[in-house]
Amino acid sequence: MIAPNASRSVAAPPSQGNGAARLVRLMLPIIVLAAGIGVWELVVRLDDIQPYVLPAPSAIFATLIRDWGVLSQSLLTTLLTTFEGFVAAAIGGVALALLFNLSKWLEYSLFPYAVVLQVTPVIAIAPLLLIYLSQSTAVVVCAFIVAFFPVLSNTTLGLSSVDRNLAGLFQLYGASPLQTLFFLKLPAALPFVLGGLRIAGGLSLIGAVVAEIAAGSAGAGSGLAYRIAESGYRLNIPRMFAALLLLSVAGIVIYGLLALTSHLLLRRWHESAIGKEN
Repeated sequence: MIAPNASRSVAAPPSQGNGAARLVRLMLPIIVLAAGIGVWELVVRLDDIQPYVLPAPSAIFATLIRDWGVLSQSLLTTLLTTFEGFVAAAIGGVALALLFNLSKWLEYSLFPYAVVLQVTPVIAIAPLLLIYLSQSTAVVVCAFIVAFFPVLSNTTLGLSSVDRNLAGLFQLYGASPLQTLFFLKLPAALPFVLGGLRIAGGLSLIGAVVAEIAAGSAGAGSGLAYRIAESGYRLNIPRMFAALLLLSVAGIVIYGLLALTSHLLLRRWHESAIGKEN
Protein backbone atom coordinates (compact mmCIF):
# COMPACT_ATOMS: atom_id res chain seq x y z
CA MET A 1 0.00 0.00 0.00
CA ILE A 2 1.40 3.39 -1.01
CA ALA A 3 1.55 6.08 1.62
CA PRO A 4 -0.60 9.15 0.92
CA ASN A 5 2.36 11.53 1.02
CA ALA A 6 4.60 9.50 -1.30
CA SER A 7 3.44 11.25 -4.48
CA ARG A 8 3.98 14.64 -2.86
CA SER A 9 7.63 13.89 -2.05
CA VAL A 10 8.39 12.72 -5.60
CA ALA A 11 6.68 15.56 -7.49
CA ALA A 12 8.79 18.64 -8.18
CA PRO A 13 7.53 22.01 -7.02
CA PRO A 14 5.58 23.76 -9.82
CA SER A 15 7.57 26.95 -9.34
CA GLN A 16 10.82 25.22 -10.32
CA GLY A 17 9.30 23.93 -13.55
CA ASN A 18 7.84 27.33 -14.37
CA GLY A 19 11.16 29.02 -13.67
CA ALA A 20 13.02 26.65 -16.00
CA ALA A 21 10.41 27.15 -18.72
CA ARG A 22 10.69 30.94 -18.43
CA LEU A 23 14.48 30.73 -18.64
CA VAL A 24 14.28 28.58 -21.78
CA ARG A 25 11.77 30.96 -23.39
CA LEU A 26 14.06 33.88 -22.59
CA MET A 27 17.28 32.28 -23.75
CA LEU A 28 16.12 30.72 -27.04
CA PRO A 29 15.46 34.03 -28.86
CA ILE A 30 18.75 35.43 -27.54
CA ILE A 31 20.66 32.39 -28.80
CA VAL A 32 18.99 32.62 -32.22
CA LEU A 33 19.76 36.35 -32.42
CA ALA A 34 23.42 35.83 -31.45
CA ALA A 35 23.79 33.03 -34.00
CA GLY A 36 22.23 35.15 -36.75
CA ILE A 37 24.51 38.11 -36.00
CA GLY A 38 27.55 35.81 -35.94
CA VAL A 39 26.69 34.27 -39.32
CA TRP A 40 26.01 37.72 -40.79
CA GLU A 41 29.38 39.04 -39.59
CA LEU A 42 31.19 35.96 -40.86
CA VAL A 43 29.60 36.09 -44.33
CA VAL A 44 30.42 39.78 -44.77
CA ARG A 45 34.05 39.29 -43.73
CA LEU A 46 34.68 36.11 -45.73
CA ASP A 47 33.09 37.44 -48.92
CA ASP A 48 34.60 40.92 -48.42
CA ILE A 49 31.23 42.61 -49.00
CA GLN A 50 31.48 46.40 -49.13
CA PRO A 51 29.62 48.45 -46.49
CA TYR A 52 27.52 50.24 -49.12
CA VAL A 53 26.16 46.82 -50.21
CA LEU A 54 25.76 45.05 -46.86
CA PRO A 55 27.46 46.39 -43.73
CA ALA A 56 28.64 44.01 -41.05
CA PRO A 57 26.93 44.14 -37.63
CA SER A 58 30.14 45.54 -36.14
CA ALA A 59 30.05 48.45 -38.63
CA ILE A 60 26.39 49.11 -37.82
CA PHE A 61 27.07 49.28 -34.07
CA ALA A 62 30.11 51.48 -34.67
CA THR A 63 27.96 53.85 -36.75
CA LEU A 64 25.28 53.81 -34.06
CA ILE A 65 27.81 54.94 -31.47
CA ARG A 66 29.47 57.50 -33.75
CA ASP A 67 26.22 59.10 -34.94
CA TRP A 68 24.33 58.71 -31.67
CA GLY A 69 23.85 62.47 -31.27
CA VAL A 70 21.92 62.82 -34.54
CA LEU A 71 20.12 59.49 -34.35
CA SER A 72 19.00 59.92 -30.74
CA GLN A 73 17.49 63.33 -31.51
CA SER A 74 15.62 61.85 -34.46
CA LEU A 75 14.49 58.93 -32.30
CA LEU A 76 13.01 61.33 -29.73
CA THR A 77 11.14 63.16 -32.49
CA THR A 78 9.65 59.93 -33.82
CA LEU A 79 8.77 58.67 -30.33
CA LEU A 80 7.03 61.93 -29.46
CA THR A 81 4.95 61.72 -32.64
CA THR A 82 4.16 58.07 -31.90
CA PHE A 83 3.09 58.88 -28.34
CA GLU A 84 0.82 61.72 -29.41
CA GLY A 85 -0.82 59.61 -32.12
CA PHE A 86 -1.23 56.67 -29.75
CA VAL A 87 -2.83 58.75 -26.99
CA ALA A 88 -5.23 60.35 -29.50
CA ALA A 89 -6.14 56.91 -30.91
CA ALA A 90 -6.64 55.41 -27.45
CA ILE A 91 -8.89 58.21 -26.23
CA GLY A 92 -10.78 58.58 -29.50
CA GLY A 93 -11.23 54.84 -30.07
CA VAL A 94 -12.49 54.05 -26.56
CA ALA A 95 -14.75 57.13 -26.42
CA LEU A 96 -16.32 56.42 -29.80
CA ALA A 97 -16.84 52.74 -28.90
CA LEU A 98 -18.67 53.84 -25.73
CA LEU A 99 -20.91 56.09 -27.80
CA PHE A 100 -21.54 53.26 -30.26
CA ASN A 101 -22.63 51.04 -27.39
CA LEU A 102 -25.08 53.65 -26.13
CA SER A 103 -26.54 54.33 -29.59
CA LYS A 104 -26.76 51.66 -32.28
CA TRP A 105 -27.94 54.30 -34.75
CA LEU A 106 -24.66 56.14 -34.22
CA GLU A 107 -22.70 52.91 -34.73
CA TYR A 108 -24.57 52.09 -37.93
CA SER A 109 -23.93 55.63 -39.22
CA LEU A 110 -20.22 56.03 -38.42
CA PHE A 111 -18.61 52.58 -38.18
CA PRO A 112 -18.45 52.07 -41.99
CA TYR A 113 -16.43 55.29 -42.28
CA ALA A 114 -14.01 54.01 -39.66
CA VAL A 115 -13.55 50.89 -41.80
CA VAL A 116 -12.95 53.03 -44.90
CA LEU A 117 -10.34 55.05 -42.98
CA GLN A 118 -8.64 51.83 -41.90
CA VAL A 119 -8.43 50.20 -45.34
CA THR A 120 -7.19 53.34 -47.10
CA PRO A 121 -3.36 53.26 -47.22
CA VAL A 122 -1.92 55.96 -45.00
CA ILE A 123 0.87 56.60 -47.51
CA ALA A 124 -1.87 57.87 -49.86
CA ILE A 125 -3.46 60.05 -47.18
CA ALA A 126 -0.26 61.62 -45.87
CA PRO A 127 0.49 63.91 -48.87
CA LEU A 128 -3.08 65.21 -48.76
CA LEU A 129 -2.85 65.98 -45.04
CA LEU A 130 0.43 67.81 -45.60
CA ILE A 131 -1.40 70.22 -47.91
CA TYR A 132 -3.99 71.29 -45.36
CA LEU A 133 -2.14 70.79 -42.04
CA SER A 134 1.23 71.75 -40.66
CA GLN A 135 3.90 69.09 -40.91
CA SER A 136 3.93 68.21 -37.19
CA THR A 137 0.13 67.99 -37.05
CA ALA A 138 -0.11 65.92 -40.23
CA VAL A 139 2.42 63.39 -38.94
CA VAL A 140 0.49 62.97 -35.67
CA VAL A 141 -2.79 62.59 -37.57
CA CYS A 142 -1.27 59.83 -39.71
CA ALA A 143 -0.14 57.98 -36.58
CA PHE A 144 -3.65 58.43 -35.17
CA ILE A 145 -5.36 57.12 -38.31
CA VAL A 146 -3.33 53.91 -38.37
CA ALA A 147 -3.72 53.20 -34.63
CA PHE A 148 -7.35 54.28 -34.22
CA PHE A 149 -9.27 51.35 -35.74
CA PRO A 150 -7.82 48.49 -33.63
CA VAL A 151 -8.78 50.33 -30.45
CA LEU A 152 -12.26 51.11 -31.75
CA SER A 153 -13.00 47.61 -33.09
CA ASN A 154 -11.61 45.75 -30.07
CA THR A 155 -13.42 47.97 -27.59
CA THR A 156 -16.68 47.66 -29.54
CA LEU A 157 -16.30 43.88 -29.59
CA GLY A 158 -15.56 43.78 -25.86
CA LEU A 159 -18.55 45.92 -24.94
CA SER A 160 -20.79 43.63 -27.01
CA SER A 161 -19.41 40.41 -25.46
CA VAL A 162 -20.73 40.84 -21.93
CA ASP A 163 -22.42 37.86 -20.28
CA ARG A 164 -26.15 38.19 -20.92
CA ASN A 165 -26.97 36.81 -17.49
CA LEU A 166 -25.03 39.61 -15.82
CA ALA A 167 -26.63 42.17 -18.13
CA GLY A 168 -30.05 40.79 -17.21
CA LEU A 169 -29.17 41.01 -13.52
CA PHE A 170 -28.25 44.68 -13.89
CA GLN A 171 -31.52 45.27 -15.72
CA LEU A 172 -33.44 43.42 -13.01
CA TYR A 173 -32.03 45.71 -10.34
CA GLY A 174 -32.96 48.79 -12.35
CA ALA A 175 -29.50 49.92 -13.43
CA SER A 176 -29.47 52.74 -15.97
CA PRO A 177 -27.74 52.30 -19.36
CA LEU A 178 -24.83 54.43 -18.14
CA GLN A 179 -24.48 52.40 -14.95
CA THR A 180 -24.54 49.16 -16.93
CA LEU A 181 -21.95 50.56 -19.33
CA PHE A 182 -19.44 51.79 -16.76
CA PHE A 183 -19.90 49.18 -14.03
CA LEU A 184 -20.42 46.05 -16.10
CA LYS A 185 -19.57 46.37 -19.78
CA LEU A 186 -16.43 48.49 -19.56
CA PRO A 187 -14.69 46.35 -16.87
CA ALA A 188 -15.64 43.18 -18.79
CA ALA A 189 -14.28 44.69 -22.01
CA LEU A 190 -10.95 45.68 -20.43
CA PRO A 191 -9.00 42.69 -21.86
CA PHE A 192 -10.29 43.57 -25.34
CA VAL A 193 -9.36 47.24 -24.86
CA LEU A 194 -5.85 46.37 -23.71
CA GLY A 195 -5.44 44.00 -26.65
CA GLY A 196 -6.39 46.80 -29.02
CA LEU A 197 -3.94 49.15 -27.32
CA ARG A 198 -1.10 46.64 -27.72
CA ILE A 199 -1.79 46.52 -31.46
CA ALA A 200 -2.21 50.29 -31.68
CA GLY A 201 1.16 50.95 -30.03
CA GLY A 202 3.11 49.37 -32.88
CA LEU A 203 0.81 50.74 -35.55
CA SER A 204 1.19 54.30 -34.29
CA LEU A 205 4.95 53.94 -34.74
CA ILE A 206 4.39 52.67 -38.30
CA GLY A 207 2.05 55.58 -39.03
CA ALA A 208 4.56 58.10 -37.72
CA VAL A 209 7.35 56.61 -39.87
CA VAL A 210 5.20 56.59 -43.01
CA ALA A 211 4.16 60.20 -42.44
CA GLU A 212 7.75 61.28 -41.83
CA ILE A 213 8.81 59.67 -45.11
CA ALA A 214 5.99 61.47 -46.92
CA ALA A 215 6.93 64.78 -45.27
CA GLY A 216 10.60 64.30 -46.14
CA SER A 217 11.81 67.51 -44.51
CA ALA A 218 15.28 67.99 -43.03
CA GLY A 219 16.28 69.97 -39.99
CA ALA A 220 16.50 69.58 -36.24
CA GLY A 221 12.99 68.14 -36.02
CA SER A 222 13.59 65.30 -38.47
CA GLY A 223 12.57 61.83 -37.37
CA LEU A 224 14.26 58.51 -37.93
CA ALA A 225 12.33 57.91 -41.14
CA TYR A 226 14.00 60.93 -42.75
CA ARG A 227 17.40 59.72 -41.51
CA ILE A 228 16.79 56.38 -43.23
CA ALA A 229 15.82 58.05 -46.50
CA GLU A 230 18.75 60.48 -46.26
CA SER A 231 21.20 57.63 -45.61
CA GLY A 232 19.86 55.76 -48.63
CA TYR A 233 20.38 58.78 -50.90
CA ARG A 234 23.96 59.16 -49.64
CA LEU A 235 24.69 55.42 -49.73
CA ASN A 236 25.44 55.57 -46.01
CA ILE A 237 24.01 52.09 -45.52
CA PRO A 238 25.50 51.50 -42.04
CA ARG A 239 23.61 54.56 -40.73
CA MET A 240 20.46 53.31 -42.46
CA PHE A 241 20.74 49.98 -40.66
CA ALA A 242 21.48 51.78 -37.37
CA ALA A 243 18.31 53.85 -37.73
CA LEU A 244 16.32 50.73 -38.58
CA LEU A 245 17.75 49.06 -35.48
CA LEU A 246 16.60 51.95 -33.32
CA LEU A 247 13.10 51.77 -34.83
CA SER A 248 12.92 48.03 -34.17
CA VAL A 249 14.06 48.44 -30.58
CA ALA A 250 11.55 51.27 -30.08
CA GLY A 251 8.73 49.06 -31.38
CA ILE A 252 9.76 46.20 -29.10
CA VAL A 253 9.91 48.49 -26.07
CA ILE A 254 6.50 49.99 -26.85
CA TYR A 255 4.92 46.55 -27.18
CA GLY A 256 6.69 45.32 -24.04
CA LEU A 257 5.48 48.26 -21.94
CA LEU A 258 1.90 47.84 -23.13
CA ALA A 259 2.01 44.07 -22.56
CA LEU A 260 3.37 44.64 -19.04
CA THR A 261 0.62 47.17 -18.33
CA SER A 262 -1.98 44.69 -19.57
CA HIS A 263 -0.54 41.93 -17.39
CA LEU A 264 -0.49 44.11 -14.27
CA LEU A 265 -4.11 45.16 -14.78
CA LEU A 266 -5.43 41.66 -15.51
CA ARG A 267 -3.23 39.35 -13.45
CA ARG A 268 -5.55 39.14 -10.41
CA TRP A 269 -8.78 38.28 -12.19
CA HIS A 270 -8.54 37.44 -15.89
CA GLU A 271 -7.67 33.97 -17.16
CA SER A 272 -5.25 35.21 -19.85
CA ALA A 273 -2.97 36.71 -17.16
CA ILE A 274 -3.60 34.19 -14.36
CA GLY A 275 -2.50 31.33 -16.61
CA LYS A 276 0.90 32.94 -17.13
CA GLU A 277 1.62 33.03 -13.41
CA ASN A 278 0.56 29.43 -12.63
